[in-house]
Formats: sequence, structure tokens, C-alpha cells
Amino acid sequence: MDKHEGPDAGTIRLDDPWYDALAVGWGEGEGGEPPPPRPAVGGRAAPGASDIYLEVQRSAAFQEVRSRYRGFVVPATAGFLLWYVAYVVAATMAPGIMARPVFGAVNVALLAGLGQFLSTFLLTWAYSRHARLRRDRAALDLRWTVFEQERGQERNRNQSRGAGR
Repeated sequence: MDKHEGPDAGTIRLDDPWYDALAVGWGEGEGGEPPPPRPAVGGRAAPGASDIYLEVQRSAAFQEVRSRYRGFVVPATAGFLLWYVAYVVAATMAPGIMARPVFGAVNVALLAGLGQFLSTFLLTWAYSRHARLRRDRAALDLRWTVFEQERGQERNRNQSRGAGR
């Protein structure tokens, strides 16, 4: 974020691809309908934002990020659901085992229930660590790529509008 000098000194300029451009009105047409695609050099339509996103989605870098995401989330979800169902089944089908005291008033069911909370926190920590180490940088690089391509398209559109006047 950069602060401006002069009459708009209180406003903040956001040059960040994570900033939601539509939240401030960018990209919203005054007429309600988007302008038709302008022909590019060679008579073909200039690529739109959807073309950029489709190109990124088909890229090897995006597929790698998605693969890493699925590689963690699918087994983690399956393991956690299995652990939860095992706890519920054991509580209903084996009350004698669950009622067995471990020490004092603490029994197996209480430890297993506390284990549910502990496993939730551990899984959350593992997910955020996995995302930070294996996906965030690649995802941010992809986001910057899209941002720069969209910015280039916007510049081209503004130049073509200025040249047509």
C-alpha cells in the first residue's frame, strides 16, 4: 500500500493482487453490460479475463498446486472422519470399554473425547504448515501472473480507447 501526496493524501492505493478489485467498483460497467471483445491483431478476438484464468487452470503450475492440496486434504479428511466414526461407534457399541477407568475419575471415553479436540488442533496446525511450505508460494506466483496479465489487458484496452479518439 502506498499513500498519496497532494489533495488525495488520505486515500490509500492498493497495488496488491489479493485485493478484491470488485469491492471498490473496478470492472463494473456503467451500462450494466460488458463491452464486446475488441478484435486484436490478426482479426481474432482479444483474450478476456476468463481466457487468462482458463490458461492458468490448464498450466502445470496450477495442476501441481491442486495436486499438493488434494494429496494432503483427502487422506487427512478420510483419517479424521474414520477417527470420529470410530469414537462414536465405540461409545455406542462398547460402553464397557469406554467406561473403563484410566486413573481416578478419568475413563477411556473422556480421553478419547479430549483426543478428538487435540486431533482437530493438530490437523489444523498440520494443514496450515503444509499450505505454507508446499502451496502458498506457488499459489501466490500464479495469482501474480494472473494479476499482471489482467493489468496488461487493461493497459491495452486503455491504449486502444485512447488511439480510437
